[in-house]
Amino acid sequence: MAKAQRVLVVGWDSAPPKELFEDWRKDMPNLDRLMNEGVHGLLRSTDPPITVPSWCSMMSSRNPGQLGFYGFRNRRVGEYTGKWIANAQAVKVDRVWDILSRYGKRSCVFNVPQTYPVKAINGVMISSFLTPSTESDYTYPKSLKADVERVSGGYIIDVDEFRTEDKAWLLDQIYQMTEKRFKVAQFLMQEKGPWDFFMMVYMGPDRLQHGFWKYIDKTHSKYEPGNPFENAARDYYVLLDQQLGELIAMAGPDTRIFVVSDHGAKRMDGSFNVNDWLIQEGLLTLKEPLTGVRRFSEEDVDWSRTLAWAWGGYYARIFMNVQGREPEGIVPADQYEAVRDDLVRRLEATTDHTGRVMRTRALKPQDIFTGPCNDAPDLFVYFDDLYWRAGQDVGHDSLHSFDTEIGPDDSVHDYDGILVMSPTGNAGSRVEGAQVMDIAPTILDTLGVPVPKEMEGKIIATD
Repeated sequence: MAKAQRVLVVGWDSAPPKELFEDWRKDMPNLDRLMNEGVHGLLRSTDPPITVPSWCSMMSSRNPGQLGFYGFRNRRVGEYTGKWIANAQAVKVDRVWDILSRYGKRSCVFNVPQTYPVKAINGVMISSFLTPSTESDYTYPKSLKADVERVSGGYIIDVDEFRTEDKAWLLDQIYQMTEKRFKVAQFLMQEKGPWDFFMMVYMGPDRLQHGFWKYIDKTHSKYEPGNPFENAARDYYVLLDQQLGELIAMAGPDTRIFVVSDHGAKRMDGSFNVNDWLIQEGLLTLKEPLTGVRRFSEEDVDWSRTLAWAWGGYYARIFMNVQGREPEGIVPADQYEAVRDDLVRRLEATTDHTGRVMRTRALKPQDIFTGPCNDAPDLFVYFDDLYWRAGQDVGHDSLHSFDTEIGPDDSVHDYDGILVMSPTGNAGSRVEGAQVMDIAPTILDTLGVPVPKEMEGKIIATD
């Protein structure tokens, strides 16, 4: 089937390939059937592999250098404290549903990241986890909100406090959110059709994996055999598979199904305290001596003696204090590349708590993106092949920590997510080399809509 009358995209945020394609496949009959009747493979995420910007790259087929954002929070270059959140207002390019609207095709867009504030489309939209609260106008049209609240019995935007030690509570919240999502999806399919394009994203997988990875992964340093949550992730994906089967049945024949994730997941080995390291290296100086662990703040920095500082997370962003660019810059513009190259060398020589040199990569935005790279950091750093996250706080006794400054977290993001597409002519085969920017042109081609020349991805072969 080269073309289809409809497309259904089910997004499982952060879904990992090995667990779904190998470990739990036998427990997920609907995903297994799609894999047998279509194609499947790894779906390379963006750099950095994180929810924002990955879902937007997937739906616009533009890389982050074109989009101009690299995570939820972003820095205004030239300002020390200017931060902004990349919600829908930051998206200046068309996404699939914008293009389909111009061709008269109707969309249901449900919980796709970076859709708040909602915008008018030919169809309906419910925004995602960047929505401030259910008090906001989170639906298009506005009148849809009352239906969502009624059908769900009180909608849940996200599990806000998912970094918690209260795992029973967390599991209950994730299941509640998922069940409410599914009730709304049923309502949209049955009451808000007809549609040509239906896309919904589940955030539950990401929240569950961050909260429970140490319970399921025997290679995790905190794994305990026989723990009560040993099957928590598998059981949750079994639920998602059951819901997938019902969504497929409701979508009806002549529908091409996509099951995708924005990135993968794997165990977290530790947190490298990158600002403490910059201080130790003499590259970052604070106004006052440290007397314990505290949140890093640009307001505490002595800029006259600082070459670079960092933001943490699942990857680090390194910013340089450049003359003529930052208000109190000290790195001469003609020394910029030399200083940056020195930073790369030092970062890629960092070691873990045992003294082993980590497999760390420090990436220059101009080497991994096309486009103007507006507001890009000077370096992106993946510590130890992403197995270590970057701690932003300062004042630790060691450069290495085994908990995060924002609460318990067991997993990090991995480069590859999942792609399952069905039905296709080459049933049961694997797709090689697919990346998130390939999804938008493949959807448009499936629906017989011309692919804009600005899109950077390729159409994934289906025959």
